[in-house]
Amino acid sequence: MTETDWTWVYEGYAPERESLRESLCTLGNGYFATRGAASECAADGVHYPGTYVAGCYNRLTSTVAGRRVENEDLVNLPNWLVLRYRVNGGGRPGPWLVPGGRSMAGHRQILDLRQGTLERVTRYEDDQGRRLAVRQHRLVHMADPHLAALRTVFTAENWSGTLEVEAALDGSVENTGVARYRQLATRHLIHVHTGDAAPATVWLRCRTSTSDIRIGMASRTTAPVDGVSHHPGRRTVQRFRLELEQGRAAVVDKTVALHTSHDPAISDPLHAAVDRVRRAGPFETLLSSHRAAWQQLWRRAELEVADEAGRILRLHLFHVLQTLSPHTADLDVGVPARGLHGEAYRGHIFWDELFVLPYLNLHFPEVSRALLTYRHRRLERARFAALDEGCTGAMYPWQSGSDGREEAQRLHLNPRSGRWVPDHSHLQHHVGSAIAYNVWQYCEASGDSEFLHTKGAEMLLQIARFYACRATHDPALGRYRIRGVVGPDEYHDAYPGAAEPGLDDNAYTNVTAAWVLGRTLDLLRSLPEPRRQELVERTGLHHTELELWEDVSRMLHVPFHDGVISQFEGFGELAEFDWEGHRRRFGDIRRLDRILEAEGDSVNRYKASKQADVLMLGYLFSPAELRALFSRLGYVLDEETWRRTVDYYLHRTSHGSTLSGLVHGWVLARVRRSEAWRFCREALEGDIADVQGGTTGEGIHLGAMAGTLDLVQRGLTGLETRGGALRLDPVPLPELSEFCFTLRYRGHWGVRLRVAPGGMHIAVPGSGRDPIDVELPERSVLVEPGEECELPLPAVDDWAPP
Repeated sequence: MTETDWTWVYEGYAPERESLRESLCTLGNGYFATRGAASECAADGVHYPGTYVAGCYNRLTSTVAGRRVENEDLVNLPNWLVLRYRVNGGGRPGPWLVPGGRSMAGHRQILDLRQGTLERVTRYEDDQGRRLAVRQHRLVHMADPHLAALRTVFTAENWSGTLEVEAALDGSVENTGVARYRQLATRHLIHVHTGDAAPATVWLRCRTSTSDIRIGMASRTTAPVDGVSHHPGRRTVQRFRLELEQGRAAVVDKTVALHTSHDPAISDPLHAAVDRVRRAGPFETLLSSHRAAWQQLWRRAELEVADEAGRILRLHLFHVLQTLSPHTADLDVGVPARGLHGEAYRGHIFWDELFVLPYLNLHFPEVSRALLTYRHRRLERARFAALDEGCTGAMYPWQSGSDGREEAQRLHLNPRSGRWVPDHSHLQHHVGSAIAYNVWQYCEASGDSEFLHTKGAEMLLQIARFYACRATHDPALGRYRIRGVVGPDEYHDAYPGAAEPGLDDNAYTNVTAAWVLGRTLDLLRSLPEPRRQELVERTGLHHTELELWEDVSRMLHVPFHDGVISQFEGFGELAEFDWEGHRRRFGDIRRLDRILEAEGDSVNRYKASKQADVLMLGYLFSPAELRALFSRLGYVLDEETWRRTVDYYLHRTSHGSTLSGLVHGWVLARVRRSEAWRFCREALEGDIADVQGGTTGEGIHLGAMAGTLDLVQRGLTGLETRGGALRLDPVPLPELSEFCFTLRYRGHWGVRLRVAPGGMHIAVPGSGRDPIDVELPERSVLVEPGEECELPLPAVDDWAPP
């Protein structure tokens, strides 16, 4: 692979790397995305041409280990890419030409981030020495979210003759992109019908089997000669016989429109798709407007970082924008943990939005608001879930899909042992605090008091109510406890030998619950009285509840052992793990849970974490905020205690999640800068190097990608949007000591921050807005619109750990 600032180039063809390349070369626009698979190939174990519309889910029931299991999946929609070709020599057609075939003589693939296009150049040479060059450009339109286009240019380099080309829409696809899910039901599309529309246009319509989402797709293919269409099975096909002349290019353009019945302002998805593709301009026009839309996005999300880190960060930003673009603001969707790039995690929404929204808040706040509105629309379902557990308030699910019910699996296949084992991840109740945190962060960054006082206040109130209900008073401790949960470290879901799953007093869960309760009390006190009265009346909020919240927020138990914060009560009593011995035996031990289960053992017995758990507190809260939180709870968290805690878990974490290295790098930047870059670099390379061992081919890790952007934006600058001020407390790393980005803050567009050794430069574009209050540890300044400000900083080598 070769790289430039704006392109990722893959030389040659490597079947064993194809799934990774397909994920990293996915093109999307926030409404739908298509993997970077070859148009010549169907799903075959090497290639997987998946197309996914945001929020398009379907539910199927399977029988697993003697149990009926229901799963909801992001649906793989009909494959619009199909375009294959073969040389017709002597009146007889030859084999269809495919990358990796015997006659392939060269292959090159170029992902252009600036333009949002994928180019593939393949050369073939057959047994008779005839050479054919095929150059293909692909786009998923960023200006019109319902369009995609494919231009294929054929050049017979040393011969003349007939080339047969077949373009198709394929409705026979299934969800088979993740090997460990293939034992489950996979066919989501039913009632597939095909036909012809206007000249050179064919269509396909179908629906999902249980969610009854109707899908309409239309394809217009133009070529030097007219084609003939036919409709075998669940496919609609157009065939063209091109008479190639030596050295002269022949161009075939395929334009596709996609609609579903979830789209607003349409009555029939098929009619909408046929009409849209009929009105679509030629490829050159589509490419021009597509490039213009990407140019606008890059201006709003400007990021300048030098060298390799900058190239990777730009790739991460590209995939974030393809998954969550301004088009997303019009949809009822959440943050899919694996983007719209594959079928891992079934396309579900987890707590990964905790790592995504802080970045979006400062560039695309309208998208953040829409993603939080997705959660608000499912508030009632979360309240039902809490009631089913005997609690008041809202218990948001660990995995969410179409309607907000809990989608977490109750059985999980360990591919190492081949066994289905219980999955207790639904006990991760800390997802509620992630949603509350994102509400607060969004409103602080955007100044959107209307959202905070309405939907935001309703969510915070019900989440706080749930945590207060889950907390029980322990007279022996004189404190409240939250029992029977699982923290961010998914390896620990029960005590050794326990009959029931769940752990007591996960520190992260308890501290963030205390934060939610305290923030909600602050918000209720600050609401305009008429709105406060409405909220109290609508929710039946009683003053005795507020008294309980105050008490719980100050008296939740946080366990300690050996002078460090315990991950949960009893963590210090677990056995030490033989890290070096297992590394010698197994090499990569990130997935300790699978390794030990296959050995008849369990991580529950050991002081060994999958990912950052306690240290997540240092990711969410600045040092001052974290000290204040512990002080409110009646604990002293001094600098030395936090350092010991960081050291303790640094040596007991396997980093089985792509989020773990990110969090460790973020925290170490303020505690031990010399070790921070190793983890930051791992976070940067997580997907491009596929450090989790094959998982990126199933979909990129959106939270880790967005988190690396936020590491530069907020982590290294210490940027906080709190109390109406832009607070900065930089901790630049030697490896990332100079960078620049723009942000959108409380109505100011294009605020530019540049950090360099010795100084920080802030420029606020002219507008009629109020000045920005910028606060540093030692000073504060007001920067008026149209003004710039230079703030001196110590040189990187002079920085001492805080």
